[in-house]
Amino acid sequence: MSRVAGRFARIEPRRRVRSLVLGLLSDLPRKNCWTIAEWADEKTPVGTQHLLGRAMWDADQVRDDVRDYVVEHLHDDQAVLVVDETGDVKKGTATVGVQRQYTGTAGRIENAQVAVYLVYAGQHGHAAVDRELYVPRSWTTDPDRCRAAGLGEETAFATKPELATRMVARFLDAGHRAAWVAGDEVYGGNPKLRTILEKRGTGYVLAVACSHEVTAGAGKFRADALANRVPKRAWQKMSAGRGAKGHRFYDWAAIELADTRPGSRQLLIRRNRSTGELAYYRCYSPAAVPLAELVRVAGSRWQVEEFFQAGKGLAALDQHQVRRYPSWSRWVTLAMLAHAFLAVVRVDEHTRVPAPDGLIPLTCNEIRHLFIALVIRPVLDAAHLLGWSLWRRRHQAQSQASHYPGAFQSPGDHVSLQATAAR
Repeated sequence: MSRVAGRFARIEPRRRVRSLVLGLLSDLPRKNCWTIAEWADEKTPVGTQHLLGRAMWDADQVRDDVRDYVVEHLHDDQAVLVVDETGDVKKGTATVGVQRQYTGTAGRIENAQVAVYLVYAGQHGHAAVDRELYVPRSWTTDPDRCRAAGLGEETAFATKPELATRMVARFLDAGHRAAWVAGDEVYGGNPKLRTILEKRGTGYVLAVACSHEVTAGAGKFRADALANRVPKRAWQKMSAGRGAKGHRFYDWAAIELADTRPGSRQLLIRRNRSTGELAYYRCYSPAAVPLAELVRVAGSRWQVEEFFQAGKGLAALDQHQVRRYPSWSRWVTLAMLAHAFLAVVRVDEHTRVPAPDGLIPLTCNEIRHLFIALVIRPVLDAAHLLGWSLWRRRHQAQSQASHYPGAFQSPGDHVSLQATAAR
């Protein structure tokens, strides 16, 4: 927390942001301003809501601190920046960026909010270093709606590859280095992103569709048509890295692409050894690299999925119940910080204390479990818990009265519970 303390001018928000980050790491079944404030021994959630919505601090500066913290502790000269988006299913139309759109979280078109993340993946571990909210055209063409959601008047529509380009540029402009960028077809099919990465001398392994056209020595081909020309002897069995069930083995082949510009460009093809299903990648590197290196980078892309799973499961990345952009950016940035803490502790433990025989190395999940049990679990008395029950019921009664006039009844229950709390 000392890494970000300087971003908060007063001691009150510094203390409250610490409580919020600890709450994000807690074992609460559901994490939002109400539940975290109660868990943190606050009397009401007003202070936590103020921290996210109105307090004076810059979430982008904290994001930069998180990025520097991650790179410092997970540093790897051959690190891969992995870009991908994730969606959170939402109700209504007032939450910033929400519209009916496809989200992989649900696997279908849903009313959802989508954000693009940049994950730093090294040999020791991985964590998110940047985030951008995808704001659809239905929002950017409606200035009043954007203004109500806390978006700046200069907000313009940007595609997901454009958001990815913005984040990669921010990472490199900060003086950090990454040898590679990886992403799925959304990003691999965008020529502007590929061109910008090449101009900056950053290698990439980006997935493309089977219909993607490339130019080889014999002419221009669709990726799947070019794959049919690969001789049997060219396929090599290699691991794309360890998964939950061990090494992920595929057959791989690479075809040199015709290009007069400096650098090495290839079409990488992956074949499933069981089903024969093919996947395709556009590759670039400033200098020629072996096939094994391209395979390693392609396999690194799955670490962004591991971040989404851990970020949501361990640090409540998707549990925010906020509508405006400033609150969203603050919540997800602090969730990134909470997850980065777990990733850094994991690397430190693996480096200093190798796991004894018969034990797997400490995981982020186990570290969080121990941290909760040994360090951060508060002891709350009955009066505090009953007081929060009163607060919730009073707030819900007020909401009920505003939606259903005449529904709020006698405060007898309210008084009797107060008496119970006093006893």
